[in-house]
Amino acid sequence: MANKEIPYKIFLSESELPKQWYNLRADMKNKPAPLLNPGTLQPMTLPEMSVVFCEELAKQELDDTTPYIDIPEEIQAFQKMYRPSPLIRAYCLEEKLGTPAKIYYKFEGNNTSGSHKLNSASAQAYYAKKQGLKGVTTETGAGQWGTALSMACAYFGLDCIVYMVKVSYEQKPYRREVMRTYGASITPSPSDTTQIGKKMLAEHPDTTGTLGCAISEAIEVAVGKEGYRYVLGSVLSQVLLHQSVIGLETKTALDKYGIKADIVIGCAGGGSNLGGLIAPFMGEKLRGERDYRIIAVEPASCPSLSRGKYAYDFCDTGRVTPLAKMYTLGCDFIPAPNHAGGLRYHGMSSVLSQLYDDGLMEAASYTQTEVFEAAVMFAKAEGILPAPESSHAIKGAIDEALKCKETGEEKTIVFGLSGTGYFDMMSYQKYNDGEMSDYVPTDADLQKGFDTLPKV
Repeated sequence: MANKEIPYKIFLSESELPKQWYNLRADMKNKPAPLLNPGTLQPMTLPEMSVVFCEELAKQELDDTTPYIDIPEEIQAFQKMYRPSPLIRAYCLEEKLGTPAKIYYKFEGNNTSGSHKLNSASAQAYYAKKQGLKGVTTETGAGQWGTALSMACAYFGLDCIVYMVKVSYEQKPYRREVMRTYGASITPSPSDTTQIGKKMLAEHPDTTGTLGCAISEAIEVAVGKEGYRYVLGSVLSQVLLHQSVIGLETKTALDKYGIKADIVIGCAGGGSNLGGLIAPFMGEKLRGERDYRIIAVEPASCPSLSRGKYAYDFCDTGRVTPLAKMYTLGCDFIPAPNHAGGLRYHGMSSVLSQLYDDGLMEAASYTQTEVFEAAVMFAKAEGILPAPESSHAIKGAIDEALKCKETGEEKTIVFGLSGTGYFDMMSYQKYNDGEMSDYVPTDADLQKGFDTLPKV
């Protein structure tokens, strides 16, 4: 039964926090296509995946039938430092827009990493420690994932090696200093420390880097270094599983006060934040219990869902990872360096790609300037400086709220505010100085990436 008065900020009690992750794949009639071994083109096996990933994480990656998986107590204890995160009613934004819509946002920025990434970083670091490993390697784009992983590794006593996309390494010096403070070693990618990095530099000496290349470098180091494994901050099914705490908390908070969401919106790069937020809502939709409009918002400069191909592709530029069937721009696609956010990945989670292909969710894309206009409006109205990535979801929510203004419909909109933008001030400076530019790839630009897709 709904309580009479709904608070401005809804917090759950400790007893209401999720004790299990929700595995959305268990309710999908059309399962995501399996990862393929790039050598044999056969589905990846547990022994093959365990060479790169921690064994328990490999098991989670392959499990598409178990609906709920227990969260170990050690991970729950770590996450109590910053969870639950609040579900906030955006009253001031509603008033500014003059909309009859009710807007709620799940705010994941209340931790030192400044984003939702800590939800999976803590899980992956825990399983690495439990396996007796010395450390882990990873990549990071805008830096949120690298920051989160460095924090989790410091807590669990692991070495942390991070390859950071070069353009972000240069644009965000304070982000990398937070990682170093937590004990991580940071290398700009592409680098001369790996064979793949050297090859990339030889072929593209002026490159500003890509997530795909940074992934290749991190994997090369993990495979060649005894006692290390590779961990990834998005895209993989295991990551969406860990991020389901976002959606589970959101759904519990809404149910607690009898609030029914009509539209659920998240920013989309590789898919971790969006997948985590929508998980229980999509689960209800798949089971026929309730319908929702679910919208993935991505940058026009890297529009994998909106303009990509649904095909098997490598997850990295060096072509050493398993092949994943996903909406992709091609693993050789290099986003424009002027793009401010971390949504630079060439592909989309196989889970979300399948749901999108089945018509169960929508996609929208916006230019960078549009997104920052929404970010500034939100900052002035709600008092939180949003990350560029999160601001894509804000833009989507604003547009849907303005549609309600036109029609007079009182819809309830829920979106994910996945992080804060306090390490993104160079981008805000460019926007405020009128120096921000928009890049939208042409069909010919995208075709270059499509031409390199593997023949599977």
